Amino acid sequence: MAKAQFHKNQRVYVKPVGTWALIEAVLPQWAKGVEEPIKITYEVGLGREFGLDELQSEEVAISSELNDGVEWRLIRGQNKWKSADECSHHPYPGTYPVIVTNDEDWGGWRVPGAEYDRNPSDVEWQARVISHSLNCVKLLRNIIDFAEDSTENLPNQLIGMVQDARTVLKSIEN
Repeated sequence: MAKAQFHKNQRVYVKPVGTWALIEAVLPQWAKGVEEPIKITYEVGLGREFGLDELQSEEVAISSELNDGVEWRLIRGQNKWKSADECSHHPYPGTYPVIVTNDEDWGGWRVPGAEYDRNPSDVEWQARVISHSLNCVKLLRNIIDFAEDSTENLPNQLIGMVQDARTVLKSIEN
């Protein structure tokens, strides 16, 4: 049995066409003697009906566009204002963390030198969290997908965690 994943007037990404569209109509296909529709297609005003596998919700499309094939990584920048001897109390004297968010070794997240000098341990921790955040988002998606695929076999303790994962993922993607 099929259930509608999208609703009328919802903005979706139409993968075969490569464009955004609004759902104009939800078109269930019924079979005699069956209580639920056997198939659901969507009219988006592009000349034909599209199936669920050809459409993506706005949140999923935007988030997958943002991080497909991208790997954030932590590199070390050279401290221009202090020598390694002057900042020997830092975890990595003479350097500071830089999170690179593209293929080249530039662009991304950096911390001001004065802030790093004030609390280098916290900044190092923040850098590690940021550099692994895309992996955490993928992990949340996998957990949610797993939970949706096996709702009958899900322990009660995990249900609350999946709800929290959905909340976190929704706040990240919106």
